[in-house]
Amino acid sequence: MTQAAPPPDLLRAPLVVEFPFTRSLGPVQSAFLTGLRERTVLGVKTSDGTVMVPPVEYDPVTAEELRELVEVAPTGTVTTFAWNDHPRPNQPLDTPFAWVLVRLDGAGTALLHALDAPGPEAVRTGMRVRIRWAAERTGAITDIACFEPADAPSATAEPAPHDGTFDDPVTGIVAPARLDYTYSPGRAQTAYINALAERRTVGERCPSCHKVYVPPRGACPTCGVATTDRVEVGPAGTVTTFCIVNIKAKNLDIEVPYVYAHIALDGAGLALHGRIGGIPYDRVRMGLRVEPVWTEGGGHPDHYRPTGEPDAAYDTYKELL
Repeated sequence: MTQAAPPPDLLRAPLVVEFPFTRSLGPVQSAFLTGLRERTVLGVKTSDGTVMVPPVEYDPVTAEELRELVEVAPTGTVTTFAWNDHPRPNQPLDTPFAWVLVRLDGAGTALLHALDAPGPEAVRTGMRVRIRWAAERTGAITDIACFEPADAPSATAEPAPHDGTFDDPVTGIVAPARLDYTYSPGRAQTAYINALAERRTVGERCPSCHKVYVPPRGACPTCGVATTDRVEVGPAGTVTTFCIVNIKAKNLDIEVPYVYAHIALDGAGLALHGRIGGIPYDRVRMGLRVEPVWTEGGGHPDHYRPTGEPDAAYDTYKELL
């Protein structure tokens, strides 16, 4: 299905979400990944005798703990496939290939990986394939470089028991996660962002409950109706709740400790997030009246500082906590 492009007056920009995912491995996953490094494929046997590859630590039917490891063959059968005509960066192959589910000989479940084939016409359900091992192996699923076509007949031998013991076992992995996409904030937030560029804060009022949402969402989540009536709020507001940040974030040039708060701008029916500056962190309090501080060329307030007004009474903001 082709996705329609947003109207030309709406903002849109490329967005990348990227982070390293670090996890420790239990005995089953440790044995599986270490085995791949040694060109050995391990599965785990469930109570009904099914061999699961990749192995899991708990039976998906009974939830009992699984520890009986077995070795399966590096050959198998394609159960289903999808052709990938335009490989993305960091995928197993940089030329067109097939994503395949392969049931390795001796296994009762299928393993997802890439199949190196000259074209989609060369791939079929039921075709025989074998593992192509990576030249350098570190104890990761990428130790299987891909699958390749094979003429090997289907094996019927029982998988061999394995104690899962290897020298220098892999005990943890770091998997980079990355998502690239084009983001459009939509009609309501486009207007909100454009107003911030003019040092104004604009929300939208619900025609039913009359709550003013900042940032606007395009619809009232309570009443379920569209919000089109734009309302300028602030610029001053009231601290409703806050937290003291003591851990410095990567790539954020702000010295700790600092305060991050919910701020209900005057006229808004919803508190937004903002950093509090211009005051010692231990003097920030609920009810503190603040105003935005803009930097030259900034598209949003850099932080909020005290206005010098008396604190707001609790009853004026208690519904916005």
